[in-house]
Amino acid sequence: MTNSINELQNDATAIFLIGTNTTENHPVIGYKIKSNVRKNGAKLIVADPRRIDLAEMADVYMQFRPGTDVALINGMMNVIISEGLLDKDFIENRTEGFAEVAKVLEKYTPEYVEPITGVPAEDIRKAARIYASAERGSICYAMGLTQHSTGTDNVKSVCNLALLTGNLGKPGTGVNPLRGQNNVQGACDMGALPVSYPAYQQVTNPEVREKFEKAWGVKLSPNNGVTLTAAINKAHHGELKGIFVFGENPMVSDPDLQHVEEALDNLELLIVQDIFLTETAQRADVVFPGVTFAEKEGTFSNTERRVQRVRQAITPRGDARPDWQILCELSNRLGYPMNYSSPEEIFNEMRTVTPSYAGITYERLEGKGLHWPCPTEEHPGTPILHKEKFNRGLGLFHAIEFKEPAELPDEEYPLILSTGRSLFHYHTGTMTRRAEALDTHQPDNEIQVNPVTADKLSVADGETVRVVTRRGSIELKARVTDILEENVIFTFFHFSEAAANRLTNAAALDPVAGIPEYKVCAARIEKI
Repeated sequence: MTNSINELQNDATAIFLIGTNTTENHPVIGYKIKSNVRKNGAKLIVADPRRIDLAEMADVYMQFRPGTDVALINGMMNVIISEGLLDKDFIENRTEGFAEVAKVLEKYTPEYVEPITGVPAEDIRKAARIYASAERGSICYAMGLTQHSTGTDNVKSVCNLALLTGNLGKPGTGVNPLRGQNNVQGACDMGALPVSYPAYQQVTNPEVREKFEKAWGVKLSPNNGVTLTAAINKAHHGELKGIFVFGENPMVSDPDLQHVEEALDNLELLIVQDIFLTETAQRADVVFPGVTFAEKEGTFSNTERRVQRVRQAITPRGDARPDWQILCELSNRLGYPMNYSSPEEIFNEMRTVTPSYAGITYERLEGKGLHWPCPTEEHPGTPILHKEKFNRGLGLFHAIEFKEPAELPDEEYPLILSTGRSLFHYHTGTMTRRAEALDTHQPDNEIQVNPVTADKLSVADGETVRVVTRRGSIELKARVTDILEENVIFTFFHFSEAAANRLTNAAALDPVAGIPEYKVCAARIEKI
């Protein structure tokens, strides 16, 4: 997030949610948004293919066709420019590339965008006016925006929208991705990406590489690594012989699970390190038992970039060990010495190579933690990014044309299938489905179907049906609901016994980030 969570409750005068079912996937943040709308009169704009909970209290709800995010946002920006609602001073003094964007946006009138997205032109105008006219406008998004073959374009588009209106660098504004789990941000910060070292320092940069070679005492590859999806493909083709899966469960979370299963079986060695024997761990040659958050020391960095201490509350059970101890012992046995005495010692080494964390110490984290970047021990942390300037100096507009999703409905597969998360579970259900109270609320998967579609197929609410795509099929109960448009169906991806990712498309990847298109594929429903 460029800004902090509490600003969504106290400072934002307009909030634009796109691709985030906030009250179900981020309930605390969802509560804060509701509080701001109810108590302070903040305006709320919701754009989502499903009529989610927050749509009911929105000033404008735009139910758009899955995969048409760029067209919708371009339509809003067309209105803002044509009606003179843009922040000319901000654009002139703090950005570049606006002229190219303005030229592309000329054709994206609300009337042009309406048949693409399914959103009435007047609703696009109303949403644009509310956001652009707000004193402080905030954008929030999640994986509904990113998990597309055009995910990078989608994110660039919301950045364009914020730049166009000057909604960056001030309280209550910003472009705010909502992370899915407690330390996703921290994992990325620490280099758990195939293209960067800690603090997003590029693997291909010779100066960066030299710095880490000196710090670690080894020669490092000048080449980028591969994403998980690409690694699975390489394993399937026999180009990759071994995979170490650390706190991940690709046998439920990755697209086209038959392909994943074949790829993992094709490996010479599969190692899994996790807190439970997941579906992936059950296929492993070696399983290292890690510990839960309550059994270890360290730090987590949350969605607002706040670094916080984690303290051990209970003794690790059985033979389980903290992750750092397992990794250190494995490294020692492989010939690279890692002889740390504590997580704090590791953290202090990390600070020396991670500029954005350089000023953070365990002592300074007492209390409420610190937001990075925090470059020195005197620095107070940075709750709001881009106050005076952007990292590159001027904020860069990107001229983005709308592209259709990779797989569209046809005669054989006439429906659009989208996937997501439930209030009661997250990710592959490794933890939540073992929590009795949560699993009682939603013990099984379901496919949400519009009443008109259900009537055409003679499918009753609660009836078990088969959902089929070009990758495979699953059987699960139909839930007939009007929160979806007629040609769209939706299911959850937490349930291995009716795994949504048996259906999703592993071949459709974002060309920049390599993210699979989980949110759109062509499907059909069959009666059983």
